[in-house]
Amino acid sequence: MFRSFLPVLLIVYVASAYFIITEPTRNTQWKNNAVNLVSWQKGALDGIDSFDIEFARLAVDGNLFAAKDVPSSQTSLNFMLQDVPAGDDYYVLLINSTHGVIHAVSSRFTILDSSDSSAPTGQAPFQDAPTVTVSGRPNPTQEFATTFPARVGVSNGATGGWNEGSWRRQLVAVGATVFTSLLGVVLRTML
Repeated sequence: MFRSFLPVLLIVYVASAYFIITEPTRNTQWKNNAVNLVSWQKGALDGIDSFDIEFARLAVDGNLFAAKDVPSSQTSLNFMLQDVPAGDDYYVLLINSTHGVIHAVSSRFTILDSSDSSAPTGQAPFQDAPTVTVSGRPNPTQEFATTFPARVGVSNGATGGWNEGSWRRQLVAVGATVFTSLLGVVLRTML
């Protein structure tokens, strides 16, 4: 009986610790020379103050570096695409590019050429969200299209530590880890 609850507990813990990308979805089509929406929900127990947004494509090596140091309080950004290669194999990554930690990956979506007569799908851009212009092909030497201003005492998770703003979240995370470890030991002895 207890064995069936452990995966649920772990999934709930992991899901609350990161992000969920709500847009683009699987059938979303973005269009070049148009503004397109990326939106997400943030977990409660993560201790992440900022992150980066990149666009990855399966058929081509390299990522498009879109936005660096996005404040975690932000829940959406608009992206104006210019001359981004068309394809049906794109993903949005919410990532800590300093450490290479991926916080979330979107569903696969399509980017259409500006001359394509198909109407783009997906949610309309948010008026209150900043707009970032991304252009060109993936290029490993390219810099981020935009960098958000650094907040005092906050980094992209590079320093970590037990600062005043995050000690409670980190204490809860450590407690949850200890709890799940102890629960695993108890379940192993019972079975």
